[in-house]
Amino acid sequence: MFSRRHTTQVEERYRRRFIGDVEYHTSRSGYGDASLMAYRFDCQVPEKTGPDFVLVHGIGVSARMYGPTAVELAQRGDVHLIDMAGYGRSPRPDRDLTIADHAELIARYLEEHDLDHPVVVGHSMGAQVVAELAAGFPEQVDHIALIAPVVAPSARSLTKAVPLLLANGLKEPGVVTFLAVYDYLFRTGVRYMIRQTPHLLKAHLDEIAARVEAKTLVICGLDDRIVPLEWGRELAGRFRHGWYATVPGPHATMFAAPATIAALIDEHAHR
Repeated sequence: MFSRRHTTQVEERYRRRFIGDVEYHTSRSGYGDASLMAYRFDCQVPEKTGPDFVLVHGIGVSARMYGPTAVELAQRGDVHLIDMAGYGRSPRPDRDLTIADHAELIARYLEEHDLDHPVVVGHSMGAQVVAELAAGFPEQVDHIALIAPVVAPSARSLTKAVPLLLANGLKEPGVVTFLAVYDYLFRTGVRYMIRQTPHLLKAHLDEIAARVEAKTLVICGLDDRIVPLEWGRELAGRFRHGWYATVPGPHATMFAAPATIAALIDEHAHR
């Protein structure tokens, strides 16, 4: 039995919203027992220089984490921000979703919206989802970018990961901390995060990489306390077609270096 909260809602049902002076359009895509909220930015220049971009957030938070980077990427192509099922404004799914389940839902979104080989970007746990998407649906995705990919082998338990998360929080700008805490407590909710965390810890990107044919860019923040730089470099080498780059900032580098990240992703799109 499908829930009414997972019905599709077109963009016309939602009011227009802006980040700065850049407008975006909201919709909901329903897939029976789960649904995704999406936020679409039209390309802001007359002549698009890049493909479409699809951005996937990490555990506990939402598409809002990509705001500044989405605005930068919209200078090159259309941008789709996704609230994964149960996160942000997306309704809670009717079943527990693994990393592979989240990837399948995004694949369905790409097909439904006729997105032809977009560059799909994942941050933190979103990097796991995007890599799984590329592994499972190679006919849809041939370029991916993984920002601050988790979890390094040295931190694959709660007792190791939580102290790193807290240490990194001290490095993040106040707006990132506010958005993250608000999402943790009032949008995603602690109970759903607890259900999702085992899936994050069990998804080993270094193993998923062996199944990925897509051209893959790994981006790490120079001040990231969660993702060691050496792990990012090693992970990039695990992909058949892997590149590695660093940018200023801690784990949520999308706020610290949006222009640099957008330029790197755009360069990657043309490889």
